[in-house]
Amino acid sequence: MEGGTTIIRTIDDVVDTRAVTTVFQPIVRLDPWNHRRHEVVGYEALTRGPLGTPWEEPLPLLRAAAERGRLAELDWVCRASAYRAALDAGLPYGLTLFVNAEPVALGVTCPPDLAPTILDAQLRLRVVVEMTERAIGDDPAALLTAAEACRGSGWGVALDDVGAEPASLSVMPFVHPDVIKLDRHLAQQPDGGYAARVVNAVVAYAERAGAAVLAEGVENREHLAAALGLGATLGQGWLFGRPGPLPDDVAARRCSLGVPFVEAPAPAGGRTPYEIVAARRPTTEATKRMLLPLSHCLETKARDPAEPPMLLASFQEGRHCTPATLRRYTEIAREAAMVVVLGTELPSAPAPGVRGIAFAGDDALRGEWNVIVVGPHFAGALVARDLADTGPDAERRFTYALTYDRGLVLDAARALLQWIVPT
Repeated sequence: MEGGTTIIRTIDDVVDTRAVTTVFQPIVRLDPWNHRRHEVVGYEALTRGPLGTPWEEPLPLLRAAAERGRLAELDWVCRASAYRAALDAGLPYGLTLFVNAEPVALGVTCPPDLAPTILDAQLRLRVVVEMTERAIGDDPAALLTAAEACRGSGWGVALDDVGAEPASLSVMPFVHPDVIKLDRHLAQQPDGGYAARVVNAVVAYAERAGAAVLAEGVENREHLAAALGLGATLGQGWLFGRPGPLPDDVAARRCSLGVPFVEAPAPAGGRTPYEIVAARRPTTEATKRMLLPLSHCLETKARDPAEPPMLLASFQEGRHCTPATLRRYTEIAREAAMVVVLGTELPSAPAPGVRGIAFAGDDALRGEWNVIVVGPHFAGALVARDLADTGPDAERRFTYALTYDRGLVLDAARALLQWIVPT
C-alpha cells in the first residue's frame, strides 16, 4: 500500500511509520426504567491497521507484531494514536476513554517519539485501561503488575472479556478492576448454569468494590434485556453505536454520572501473610504432623474446574516442596487459575503449570508456611510461623491460624503476591 511517499509492505513498516488509526465506539449508562434513554459516559478506542493491507483488522495486526517481537511497541503506538485522536477532538475529562493494552507492554519503556502524547493524555484525559482476561493464562503476574502501573498513573482498570475463561473470576479481586466487561456471549446467550456462576461472582465483587459492570455485544433489544438481567450498569454494542470517528460536538458533551473509579486495597506494606492474619485472629500451636491434613484439605478446595481458584503456597525451603506435593500441585494446575509455590532454592518451573519463586534464606517468608486458596466464592488460608524446633521434621512446632474470612484471606494473598509481582 502507498500513502504519499510511504509504502507499507511489512508489519515492520506499520510499526516503524506508526501507520495505525483509531475509531471509537460509545459506552452508555443503562437505564433499567427507560430502555430507550442511554446516556453516553465514554468511548472505547479501537485500533485499525492500514486500509487494504493484511493488518487492517486488529487481531491480524497484533498477531503479526507478536511474531516479529514488536507487540509492546505496537501497543504503545495504538494507545498513543487513541490519545492523540481523543485530544485533537477535545474529548472532555467528564467522558471516560477506554483503551486496550497488552499487560507486557506496560512494563516496557514508552518509545521517545510517543512520550509527549502519553504525558499529554495523563494530564488531560480520564482513561480506563482494558486488560483482557487472556493475559491471565499467559502471565498472571504481568497482568497484576500492569494494573498497579495504571493506578500509579491515576487511571482506572477494566478487566475485559470476563466470563470467556473461568480463571478470570478468581483473579478479579487481585486486579481489582474499576469496570468489569462481561464477555459478549453472556448478553447474547444469557441462559445456563455457567452464565449464572459468572454473574454471581461478578455481582459479588462489584458490590464489595463499588465497580461498574459493562455488558459488551449489545446489538438488539433482546441483548439489552439480557444485559440488564445480568446486572450490567453500562453497555456497549451496535445498538448504541458502531465504531467510527468521535462526534463533531464531543467537546461540548457531558454526562451526569461518570464511570466510577474504585478505591484500591491498602498495600501490604511489607507484612507477611502470617503477620496480617495473626494481627486479627487468635493463633494456637501445633506440630507439622497436625497441620499437614489442614493444608491438604485446603488444597482440595483448589480442585474446582467450574470455578478455578488461585493457589499460593510458601514452604520455607525448597526441600519441603516434595515430589508428592508437586504431583498434587501439577494436578491442581490443570484447572486452577494460577498455582505458585515459594521457598528457598526453588526453580522457576518446579512442575508443569506450577510457578516457582525463590527467596533468600534470610527473607521474612523463610520462617512461614502458608497455604492460601482464593476462588470466586471460596477463600481460605492456613498461615503458620516456625518455632525453630530441632528434631524430627514432622514434630516441628508452629504457631498458626486458619481463616475463611474472605477479606482477611484476600489481604493475606495480596501480601504473598508481593513476592510474585514486582512493586
